[in-house]
Amino acid sequence: MALKRVNAVIVGAGAGGGVVAKELATAGLSVVLLERGRWYSAADCRKDDLYNQRTQALGARFGPDEERDPRVLVDERGREALVSPSDGGYSNNAACVGGGTFCYGAMAWRFMEKDFRMRSTYGAVEGSTLDDWPIGYQDLEAYYEKAEWEMGVSGDDSNNPYKAPRRRPLPMPPLPPSKEHQVLQPAAKRLGLHPFDIPMLRNTVPYNGRRACMRCRWCVGFACEVSARTGTHNTVIPTALATGNCELRTGCMTKEISLDSSARATGVAYFDAHDRLQEQPADLVIVCGGAIESARLLLNTKHKLFPTGLGNRSDWVGRNLQGHSYSGANGLFDFDMYDDLGPGASIAISDYNHGNPGLAGGAMLANEFIRLPYQFMAQVPAWVARWGEEHKEFVRSAYKRTIVVTGPVQEMPLFDARVQLDPKVTDYWGIPVARLSGGRHPHTIEIARFIAGKAEAWLKEAGAVQTWKRIPGKSLSGGQHQAGTCRMGNDPKTSVVDKDCRIHDVDNVYVIDASVHATNGGFNPVLTILANAYRSSEALVKTWKGSKVRS
Repeated sequence: MALKRVNAVIVGAGAGGGVVAKELATAGLSVVLLERGRWYSAADCRKDDLYNQRTQALGARFGPDEERDPRVLVDERGREALVSPSDGGYSNNAACVGGGTFCYGAMAWRFMEKDFRMRSTYGAVEGSTLDDWPIGYQDLEAYYEKAEWEMGVSGDDSNNPYKAPRRRPLPMPPLPPSKEHQVLQPAAKRLGLHPFDIPMLRNTVPYNGRRACMRCRWCVGFACEVSARTGTHNTVIPTALATGNCELRTGCMTKEISLDSSARATGVAYFDAHDRLQEQPADLVIVCGGAIESARLLLNTKHKLFPTGLGNRSDWVGRNLQGHSYSGANGLFDFDMYDDLGPGASIAISDYNHGNPGLAGGAMLANEFIRLPYQFMAQVPAWVARWGEEHKEFVRSAYKRTIVVTGPVQEMPLFDARVQLDPKVTDYWGIPVARLSGGRHPHTIEIARFIAGKAEAWLKEAGAVQTWKRIPGKSLSGGQHQAGTCRMGNDPKTSVVDKDCRIHDVDNVYVIDASVHATNGGFNPVLTILANAYRSSEALVKTWKGSKVRS
């Protein structure tokens, strides 16, 4: 039996898709929200360190299925490997209701004004596709505020002189400082830096009907058992469903966007939870699958007008894949630093995001989230044996005496860092899998070395007796911070979507997730994803009410 036509079908119930569903449903549009994963709860997910030892990628325990959806990874030497969601090279972003927001660290950063004007600020970087966004910080400021207050953000960035202007403070105070915070804060001030409390999508007091953080050690990569960590699964998606205008379908893998003879979208084809191929008719299609899966879906949607994939006339779909090159340092102290208070990360500086001589950008630096023992075992310095009695003794003695300071380096986008369809490998449903290839720009690694040095200096000033740097290699970046593959821009020859996230030349298909980011900032990108989803949804609703995209 044919499915009932709706105004909008949204592919992906993560950060972008959750906000779009809520905004469209509350505006009165009929919406179907498709999610390939499950709707998990804390009851589904035990605090199992042994399980996490087998899953390297953040969020892998929340999908996709290990057997059903592999990817092909091509390294910088051209060697191919079939990788599963628990492999680091897969660049996994959890496949479930809420997406990465179900299990992330929840840092809620606004990008800085220069982050939207990287080409104008630094000029062309040879070998890079570095560019400006078609929108600026002021275009997003009101929507940053909306995300912070509607969804709930805690922290205090009033001591950060580098932040972009804001009209309202954050709605919740920060958590009380941890021991690491108390050691790092005065050290930063002695160095002339400007430390402040990290903004977090995490309740520190009861907010919007959800409880406050209980500060457990199992935070990043785990479900929050008291729903204090904010995600789309416990905020905007329930609001969308409560309108009666939105239907959520889980276990649904989208195959392609359905197109008519003029390449206008008529809906999507997807496999339902029982592996039956279904056609969902819709006036609008909004793709929110994340940078890798959104590009994969467009590339798999072919038409005589788009023989290499929808929106791919200029060969930009899947290009410019970027994540963040995390760089920093570990510091070993001669006294215990571990106080068993989650989430761990609490203090940051933005002194090195911009203005670094000879460098095009930088990164914020912050202390790291709590590292469970199995994670710490992989962070021993180069002078310690990788196994055996020496290794074990170092882990036992150093685990509680170590601080990690790290930050997400803003990467130089590369045309050849990309997502393609693999010509040979298909997934469980017969859909070509994502093929990932490319690497990091040399200047990204140059910036990372600089940032690692600044992290090391902060730790030494705080009293570390030994330090060791953490610098990324040349391999392809992506991961939970994946972005860039469906770039937003004014010129269809060098971008995939316009400033409102609508595909050039197709008036009823939108991409609203981090894949539209022209650059990815020196911060965790989720608040920018949420803010842009609010902004793009508002523009979409205005267009809809003007009857410009109705069939």
